Amino acid sequence: MHEAQHLEARPEGRALSLIVGNLRRLGAKLVNGSGRALSRIQALPAAWRFRDRLIVRPLPADARLPEGQRITVLSVNLWHDWPRHRRLPERLETLAQLIEREGADIVLLQEVMRTPKFASDVWLADRLRMAYAYARANGHESAIGFEEGEAVFSRFPLIEARHRTLPPTTGPFSRRVALGAQLQLPCCRLWAFSTHLSLLSGQNAQQLNHLRAWVNDLGGEGGSLIGGDFNAQEATARMRTMGTTWVDTFRSLHPGRKGATHSLRWPWGGQFRHKRLDYLFLRTDVRAWQVTEARHLAWEGLPASDHQPVLTRLIPGS
Repeated sequence: MHEAQHLEARPEGRALSLIVGNLRRLGAKLVNGSGRALSRIQALPAAWRFRDRLIVRPLPADARLPEGQRITVLSVNLWHDWPRHRRLPERLETLAQLIEREGADIVLLQEVMRTPKFASDVWLADRLRMAYAYARANGHESAIGFEEGEAVFSRFPLIEARHRTLPPTTGPFSRRVALGAQLQLPCCRLWAFSTHLSLLSGQNAQQLNHLRAWVNDLGGEGGSLIGGDFNAQEATARMRTMGTTWVDTFRSLHPGRKGATHSLRWPWGGQFRHKRLDYLFLRTDVRAWQVTEARHLAWEGLPASDHQPVLTRLIPGS
């Protein structure tokens, strides 16, 4: 008799078997019930509203274009802090001051949150007098009172904006998206992309492949900036592959420097995870564009996020 059968024959084994069986039946009911609920949601005529939302303000309030050739780009995951949204206006003010201090011309943001009472994208666009595009990733502002997504802010006019869901997804309320905005710079047109990829390794790799194909296709022969929270460390094979086709702007200037951008801390203090998850890539002819500076910034005062901002300064090719 197998060990499992011996265990089944004993009283404690029978009790354990009963508990396991009940848990399995409960799990099956939950899965089946959630599946039926999801099917009903997807069958609704307005179900698409839970998936797609794109808001565009094409012109900056300040019509004066930045002076000089150098372009400054900043990317950061804002950490929406759902459901508490603690000190959100103050944290956004910290970000706005950082953008002004560094003279950022293009800002790529993730986890930009909205509620019926507060829209982070509108607040930042008004505060910074920038053009912008916002694409919802998860949630639904009017249906559940919360949503979050990606955004591209610019001191340059915004010609067009597009967004794409990056498969695979686990349902209409758990998605990863990429947002692209074509900008009119003094020298040329440039696509700027903001994205936030999955925590799960397998999904992350597939999403990265879809992102690369979409950016390469949409950007054509022109230049593209791709920034965001990739949720992948640079030592992974998929991120090493990225470096063969796109320029990792930070690593191009700092080949040996530690570049962690996100930390987790114990409740009593001290770090137990310190990883590089946030990147700014340049997809273009590297002979035509020059990366002059690349840094990971520290927050001053109240941190706007648990991620460090990633900054790059570039001189476009003629």
